[in-house]
Amino acid sequence: MTFRRALIVGAGAGLSASLARRFAREGIAVALAARTPGKLAALCAETGATAHGCDAGDPAQVAALFATLDRDGAPDLVVYNASGRVRGPIAELDPAEVERSLRISAFGGFLVAQQAARRMLPQRAGAIALSGATAGVKGFALSAPFAMGKFALRGLAQSLARELMPQGIHVAHFVIDGGIRADHRKDPPDAPDSTLDPDAIAETYWQVLNQHRSAWSWEIELRPWVERF
Repeated sequence: MTFRRALIVGAGAGLSASLARRFAREGIAVALAARTPGKLAALCAETGATAHGCDAGDPAQVAALFATLDRDGAPDLVVYNASGRVRGPIAELDPAEVERSLRISAFGGFLVAQQAARRMLPQRAGAIALSGATAGVKGFALSAPFAMGKFALRGLAQSLARELMPQGIHVAHFVIDGGIRADHRKDPPDAPDSTLDPDAIAETYWQVLNQHRSAWSWEIELRPWVERF
């Protein structure tokens, strides 16, 4: 399908920015949602995107976000890129912080996917992309909340794919298996391309989202060439 309007939830300076640039190059109108939309001013100026304040774990705020976007036309491409992370020994974790982490990583994905599906189902077309992580496939020590959230997000994606893909809506889950390159995380001189280039990840998202419906992927893993399985 030809995408016209995209929404990226959990927008920031990393992968979301690369996705916004990639979509904008295709002439897609991009909306960015984050808890602090002011930080997106430069990216909006660069891509022509609009910024919206939204706590992805709050049902009312997510519903209001989509209602606002409906004024110009509902998005036909939705990316959920928000995550909540808290680390520590299981005996010392703050339950309130763990609950908040799960609301962002998993419950927020449900809320956004639900609102997107309600708008895409009547058209029998659209795409929903969910950004996962290594933690959604294997849990690591001292990182139980992140694993819980990402495992739940992966389960959501699998269920959505089986429900929505036969109705014309492409659902894709992306396992980002490695660190994403950023200003604060650069490749060491002796290990080039040892982190994932966010622009390269965005290109893979775009390729998957443009697959022919006779050969749709529901999940793709991405890792640097030096990453161990």
